[in-house]
Parts: sequence; C-alpha cells; structure tokens
Amino acid sequence: MIRKIQRKDGFTFLEIMFVVVIIGILLSLATPNLFKWVNQAKVQTTKANMKTIQLALAGYELNVGNCPDTVQGLEALVECPADIDENSWGDEPYFDDGAVPKDGWKNDYLYMSPGDHLPKYDLWSKGKDQKDGTTDDIHNWMEQAEEEL
Repeated sequence: MIRKIQRKDGFTFLEIMFVVVIIGILLSLATPNLFKWVNQAKVQTTKANMKTIQLALAGYELNVGNCPDTVQGLEALVECPADIDENSWGDEPYFDDGAVPKDGWKNDYLYMSPGDHLPKYDLWSKGKDQKDGTTDDIHNWMEQAEEEL
C-alpha cells in the first residue's frame, strides 16, 4: 500500500527564527542612521528658526531703533513692551503665528542683549543635551564667524 505524505502549509519554527534574526540585523544597521538623520533635521530646524528670529529682530530694530534688551527678551517680538511706543513697535507681532519659534527640541532660545560675543545680541540654543556651554550648542556668533571666513 502506498502512503500519502501529508504536507502542512505554514512555516517551521526554524524558518520564523531565521526571518526574525534577519530583521534584527537590518534594524541594528538602520537605527543609528535614523537617529543621526533625526538629529541633523533638528539642528537644521534650529538654524532655520534662528534666521527667522534674526530677521524679526532686524525688523524690530528698524522700527524701534534698537534690539530688545535681555529683560524684554524675545517676547518683545510678540507683544509690545511697556516702555516702547506702540506706534513705533507696529500693529502686529513680528511672527506670523504670534509666537517665538522654538528650537528643534521644542525649547526656547536663549537671548542676551547686548551680547557677550556680538555687540547687538547673542542668540543660541542649548542643543540636544539641553546643557548650556557644551559642544552641541548652536549660536548666532558661530554662524557670524563662518560667514566672515
């Protein structure tokens, strides 16, 4: 008598484990690059937002005659400070959405006027580690030095 070989459709445990190992290897190779790209995007966002703030500060300076001081801060670009004439400040905030942009990590920029590094003002982000004075900080005086080269 001839026996029929019964074949079950599906995957063996070994085949499934092989696929899981391949997926794990691919993820271990792709994940560091993904985080690198995400961080680079946040740095670029921070630099672009800094340029936007610098343009707003230039407009403020044209209208009022000087940049906001440290006490007035960047909020002076959104709401007219009490000691500034509203007619010279303007009718609308210096940003379309009425808020100062955040850096790539959704934190406020730091601002000092007059600046320690530049005569008018210093503008910077603490960067990824959120610690001031570390190598990942992004500064307007750093960009100024690059432009002068």
